[in-house]
Amino acid sequence: MTNELMRIGVSIPDNLLSRFDEVIERRGYSSRSEGIRDAIRMYINHYEWMGAIEGRRLGVITMVYDHHQRGLTNALNEIQHHAVGTIHSSLHIHLDEDNCLEIVVLQGEAKDVRQIAERLMALKGVKHLKLTTIVHDQEM
Repeated sequence: MTNELMRIGVSIPDNLLSRFDEVIERRGYSSRSEGIRDAIRMYINHYEWMGAIEGRRLGVITMVYDHHQRGLTNALNEIQHHAVGTIHSSLHIHLDEDNCLEIVVLQGEAKDVRQIAERLMALKGVKHLKLTTIVHDQEM
């Protein structure tokens, strides 16, 4: 692996960049680049952690999304309906006029739980998604 620095260009909405700048200032980063590198490392670590889960899992997905995003509600429903054997329950909360919180409870093989989370995460309009899992123990 090389440590050569590469320059990239990224388009980010003003409000997101402002919030990011506030976070990097509070955390004491010396520059945006430092904050972006750290965020990318955390994203990679999370992706690798998701890839490492295996076996039977109980999982909870917490997701915030913009319900005005065209086609998003239908896509969310389609993914969840196709996962009826893995998804056991969901809770839908209207946060404000634009945003909804959805909590989805899953049980099944890790690869199936992970795949559902990744499909939901990839949808345009999903602002936040977190998957939390624990080992499914029949003795619980």
